[in-house]
Amino acid sequence: MDARMSGGTGVVGTTANVRSNLPNVRSNLQGPSSGNGRRMTSKKTRSKKGKRRKRRRSKKTKTNRTPPYLPPEAEEGNIEYKLKLVNPTQYRFEHLATQLKWRLQEGRGEAVYQIGVEDNGLLVGLSEGDMRASLKTLRRMAEKVGADITLLREREVDYDSDRSCRKIAEVLVRKVPDDQQFLDLRVAVLGNVDSGKSTLLGVLTQGELDNGRGRARLNLFRHLHEIQTGRTSSISFEILGFNSKGEVVNYSDSRTAEEICESSSKMITFIDLAGHHKYLKTTIFGLTSYCPDFAMLVVSANTGIAGTTREHLGLAMALKVPIFIVVSKVDLCAKGTVERTVRQLEYVLKLPGCNKVPMVVASPDDAVTAAQQFAQSSSITPIFTLSSVSGESLDLLKVFFNILPPLSNSKEQEELMQQLTEFQVDEIYTVPDVGTVVGGTLYSGVCREGERLVVGPTDEGRFLRLKVGSIHRNRSACRVLRAGQAATLALGNFDRSLLRKGMVMVSTKMNPTICWQFEAAIVLLFHAKTFRRGFQVTVHVGNVRQTATVECLHGKEELRTGERAVVCFRFIKHPEYLRMGAKLLFREGVTKGIGHVTSLLPNSHNHDQNQIHDQNQREWCILERRFDECGFGRTAKVGVLSRSRVTSWKAG
Repeated sequence: MDARMSGGTGVVGTTANVRSNLPNVRSNLQGPSSGNGRRMTSKKTRSKKGKRRKRRRSKKTKTNRTPPYLPPEAEEGNIEYKLKLVNPTQYRFEHLATQLKWRLQEGRGEAVYQIGVEDNGLLVGLSEGDMRASLKTLRRMAEKVGADITLLREREVDYDSDRSCRKIAEVLVRKVPDDQQFLDLRVAVLGNVDSGKSTLLGVLTQGELDNGRGRARLNLFRHLHEIQTGRTSSISFEILGFNSKGEVVNYSDSRTAEEICESSSKMITFIDLAGHHKYLKTTIFGLTSYCPDFAMLVVSANTGIAGTTREHLGLAMALKVPIFIVVSKVDLCAKGTVERTVRQLEYVLKLPGCNKVPMVVASPDDAVTAAQQFAQSSSITPIFTLSSVSGESLDLLKVFFNILPPLSNSKEQEELMQQLTEFQVDEIYTVPDVGTVVGGTLYSGVCREGERLVVGPTDEGRFLRLKVGSIHRNRSACRVLRAGQAATLALGNFDRSLLRKGMVMVSTKMNPTICWQFEAAIVLLFHAKTFRRGFQVTVHVGNVRQTATVECLHGKEELRTGERAVVCFRFIKHPEYLRMGAKLLFREGVTKGIGHVTSLLPNSHNHDQNQIHDQNQREWCILERRFDECGFGRTAKVGVLSRSRVTSWKAG
């Protein structure tokens, strides 16, 4: 029967071809090459037959497609698969509620339920009635543990044509953990100057679109010259909240930051960094000291990859900060220009140095998928195209932020909280009627109001005692600060002149190790000539930023671009507190390199200082003897010698 049908189809196809090509056949018959026309007709006939066979095969395979699968359910993590939750018994319901608590704890207050999916990941799907009953049960479970649910998306499963239409649902369950006020994610904002970083943050946090002339960014600037030039030169912080139902909470609904914090279950803290090349050290300090969870690279659609865009992308990748890309100002360009910029970004991300998988987000479903895959795999790089003036695709970015989960799980958080207190000092202020205030990030432990700590190291390598007066987090009062959270601490009448950026406040039980010299395994990313002993670079390690001299290169005399070595560095101004294994980034002009700290040499500076002091004493005695031989007067000799002694002391 199939053979007869296919034969009939072939005859019809041949007849149609002959009719359509009749003028060509006649013209070919009149010429000398009449055989070619017949060959062309037979080739077209065969191609038509092949297309129809493919269509027939595709119809057969549609009814026998392999069922779609998700990855198998993991025992740990915040993702739970449920085939259905229809009318559970009381005992079963209590078990399901306990299971939900576990998933919320694993996700630090967030869990994702896949309804209609078996434990092995098979997408079975549910009927309309079973889906409604399952969502009702899940809502009851969430109410029991004090959480809210948000339906992220529903999808139809149609791999089997014999079955009726079935759906699977993806549901977000959110609950603020009992030991904290809200979930907190830090996002560093990178990009070239004039790419629209501050304007985008102003639109997100203020809730009003820009007028095309930068009105939305005015509230973000901290200095007058920033308002006049429109360019960020310092580090500023802005907050965007989401309530338990996934709705945006910003300054359009709330007057103060305290109201935003009280109404939000999840908080996104944006760290607005400078884009101009002359403020590069400020940008690097923001990336290394504030420990952002993610980085958002903003690229202007009309200029593409220009200026410091590549450099900022390289910095985020060197520090292993997950990065996603926002193409702004699409309202200024034609569609072809935007597509060209996106293709340019995809090309750069796929280069061997990056090895990223770009994912263009064009719908809410894409935003949900991008948020989940971005947190699970560091190679996925979502790309958004939006406008701060027209508001095009701005909602997709908000959906992405709402679903984006924290990187660290509950176990890592617990381990850090069990350690002794260590707070990094990043900013120092003097507030009227409050006194000295320091801002920074709590690296480990727990910090409470009234706790006594020590701060240092000073220029002499000592640690000073102090008492924490009050704590503010995201501009609202907070009694307890936990590991990984950023806050400001009031220190009362503590002398501000004794503090500097790069210090640490640690527990009195800790015996902090300070060092003048340290060794690091480095990779030289770029250097114009050769990197050798005596070269001076600016070293960034966490919140530490200081010039250091290369003392020696182990096993090598010099380094060139792309080479690796273990290098010994020595700080030139004062000792620092470093941790073993800390990420390191150094630069000097166009010279750049990355690495990690391998060993600390705490007592090496004392011996060096004694040698320098002895050498200075010998040089001073020789100089004094020469003055005596030349017969200079006592006043002149004392004046010149005092200046030479000061010069030698400064050199030491």
